[in-house]
Amino acid sequence: MTEIGFYHLTRSTLEQALPRLLGRVLAIPERALVLCASEERMKSLDDTLWTTPEPAWLPHGTRDGAEQPIFLTLTDAPPPNGAQHLFLTEGTRSEHLADYARAFDLFDGSDEASVIAARTRWTAAKAAGHTLAYWQQTEKGWEKKA
Repeated sequence: MTEIGFYHLTRSTLEQALPRLLGRVLAIPERALVLCASEERMKSLDDTLWTTPEPAWLPHGTRDGAEQPIFLTLTDAPPPNGAQHLFLTEGTRSEHLADYARAFDLFDGSDEASVIAARTRWTAAKAAGHTLAYWQQTEKGWEKKA
């Protein structure tokens, strides 16, 4: 089963939190796939990953995923880049969780509908037998709550 971390964004936006989490994955070193909910968000994240100051370099792409350490996509399919880490954004879901060692479900804590949807995904993931962890942002950074 896949280890799924639910990341409750309360102190930063997706564009602020995602680069640091991706940087940690690359430092392992591993590859990542970021599943986006819309073309607009994928473009925003693409721009963010090129210009983020920390970490300074996040090699990624949105086309020809097989060559990219970080692949941003709208398509839920097995990882073309061999990624072992899946980032789910804006409530996206994957039918291919078994292809990954770890998944990161990032959700907006300031949006009540997003929080309710994350609870539903947690319940479904738990029922499916995945290993779950809940991470919340604090003044000191990410704190594991469950």
